[in-house]
Amino acid sequence: MSIRFGVLGTARITPRALVYPCVDERRASIGAIGARDRTRAQAFADHHGIPRVLDGYADVIEHPKVDAVYVPLHIPAHHPWTLHALRAGKHVLCEKSFACNAAEAEEMAALGRETGVVLMDAFHYRYHPIFHRAREIYLSGELGDIHSIDAAFHIPVTDLEGIRMNYALGGGVTMDIGCYPISWARHITGEEPESVEAEAEVGPPHVDVRLQAKLTFPSGVVATTSGDMRPQAGFSAYLTVTGSAGSMHVVNPLVPQMGNQIQVTVGSQHPQRRLEVFDRRPTYGYQLDAFLAAVEDGAPLLTDADDAVRQMRVIDRCYQAAGLPLRGLAL
Repeated sequence: MSIRFGVLGTARITPRALVYPCVDERRASIGAIGARDRTRAQAFADHHGIPRVLDGYADVIEHPKVDAVYVPLHIPAHHPWTLHALRAGKHVLCEKSFACNAAEAEEMAALGRETGVVLMDAFHYRYHPIFHRAREIYLSGELGDIHSIDAAFHIPVTDLEGIRMNYALGGGVTMDIGCYPISWARHITGEEPESVEAEAEVGPPHVDVRLQAKLTFPSGVVATTSGDMRPQAGFSAYLTVTGSAGSMHVVNPLVPQMGNQIQVTVGSQHPQRRLEVFDRRPTYGYQLDAFLAAVEDGAPLLTDADDAVRQMRVIDRCYQAAGLPLRGLAL
């Protein structure tokens, strides 16, 4: 059985996140695309070999030859179009951030449970072997008693007119790239924070261009996470865990296909260091594997809708702690 995807829109992430993984996967294909601008949809389809161009999002969702829907639209569109797809009985792969806020995410998750179809939050990093191994090391006791985590994703953004800088379109660094360090901290610990502190720098009105959070987990681990998209930001993507017996530094947990490494240092007087490297298969291929396993075999997802709700609750708390409005609120 081949799962036939329908794609909503012509987002730049779509080739990496779905088109190329489907090329290498006999159990999945992209059967249709629809966009607000049919000309753009046709050009995208011609370039990527998608056989069917439809007039709009609803036509894609309701087409009888579409089994699953990929939602890479701007964040405020995730909630309504995911609900539409779920009501149509279609499985959904929804890009991060999953929704504008936790309330929207809860409604999406509830309908997913009601309809019994697969609803996945597209945190692709979580399915790559490097993160599985990082969590294994975290739990092994090799680092001693874990006390702190530092996680960051910084990338300069100079387009001040883009979606990332538009509050009404779900803009803000935390919704766009800062959500990753938050997710890394949640998933490496396997916990949800008891307390959240945050401070932000604002660019356009209500839009965080930098946000740093302090997350304190029930185990006592304190995570500092940061997202930075100011024009002067230097690129960085890392996760560092420090314990009483050693530390672990994960280089590029985001897209390990672009190069990756886990650096482990154990001991203080005579520290022992080792490096571990992992395959360069794209995270998106592993994500597609997990999605198909959930659809075909009912396999559990590491980033299912319930996890998406928990993630959005933390993001909401970060915005509240920083004195900023939740995304999706009419101002």
